[in-house]
Amino acid sequence: MAEISSTLLYIAFIAYLVGTFLFGGTVRNNRRKNGKLSKWTIVAMAVTIIGLASHIGYFTTRWIASGHAPVSNLFEFATAFAMMLVLAFVVLFFIYKTAVLGLFTLPTALLLIAYASMFPTDISPLIPALQSDWLAIHVTTAALGQAILAISAVAGIIYLLKAVDQSKNSRKTFFLELIMYFVVTTIAFIIITASFRAVDYQAEYKWIDKNDAEAMMEYHLPALIGPHKGELLTKDKMEAFVEVPAIISARKLNTVIWSFASGLLLYGIIRLIIRKRVSALLQPFVKNVNLDLMDEIGYRSVTIGFPIFTLGALIFAMIWAQIAWTRFWAWDPKEVWALITWLFYAAYLHLRLSKGWHGEKSAWLGVVGYAIIMFNFIFVNLVIAGLHSYA
Repeated sequence: MAEISSTLLYIAFIAYLVGTFLFGGTVRNNRRKNGKLSKWTIVAMAVTIIGLASHIGYFTTRWIASGHAPVSNLFEFATAFAMMLVLAFVVLFFIYKTAVLGLFTLPTALLLIAYASMFPTDISPLIPALQSDWLAIHVTTAALGQAILAISAVAGIIYLLKAVDQSKNSRKTFFLELIMYFVVTTIAFIIITASFRAVDYQAEYKWIDKNDAEAMMEYHLPALIGPHKGELLTKDKMEAFVEVPAIISARKLNTVIWSFASGLLLYGIIRLIIRKRVSALLQPFVKNVNLDLMDEIGYRSVTIGFPIFTLGALIFAMIWAQIAWTRFWAWDPKEVWALITWLFYAAYLHLRLSKGWHGEKSAWLGVVGYAIIMFNFIFVNLVIAGLHSYA
């Protein structure tokens, strides 16, 4: 069953990749003729739906194989998040019939799946804290809410790519290009991790954890950052330059540093090749975009995703916390950032409805909201130790 699950995820990945190119063809050609969807669009959506069906099949078969909802680690959550992102896109497509949304949503799902595959993919038994039906209820609902909220960021990026003047330097072009850099950084992380995995790089450290107990830590990238009171045990491997406090996961922080450094290198190479901003390279794909429609999609995504996220990430989370740890709230880093995310989108709706923040302002808010979600998903999970460190 586990092999079937892996095969179905691979099929979904290929389908999303093919769908991306098909949506590219749709956007480059006129998307509609006499108000009807073009053949490119119909084929692109058919391939996307096949990919989504395969993705759901992966999720279902992995659930059967493991005996629990496949959202218990970083690999499982990221692939589930990608599935729900595509599901949200498919639903919104049949409402708004806009192909350009697929051109930017499917690559996002591809990056999430590729990013997930850089982490351990084996099915492992749940730790005691996760052995509850609330795992499926809390995490899947929170992931669905975040996926729908992410569509507002996709719509926001499309809006900004068309609305921001690329012919001159400004704060807008700088921040839009910064978004492109983070995308490139994700790609660089996948490349650098896969490269060191191919040569089977491994270094082992002995260190002292936050409970003053001796522990072992295994690195799969050369150690720039070492663990607290760490001692390298593997011969002929690079020694770390600095150590970090036990509260910080040195290995995961090391991974983040490698990602940003390699991302900067890859971004520089891309800029040398294309001789323009990455955002300027993408601009032709959005030249026919209806900005009012993108603004509407971004807003509707938040109005749908926000209550689902509230239910899953806050209400269900607090109920489970009370059952598992006899308290609703403990200011754990993951809990704090879930609250920050909720407050931000509450502010988004307030500014939109009360202050009239439509159009470009709303698009920037959608992008910033997704950045907060990604910070919680990547940095808080990878670097900061807490009750959710198992993720």
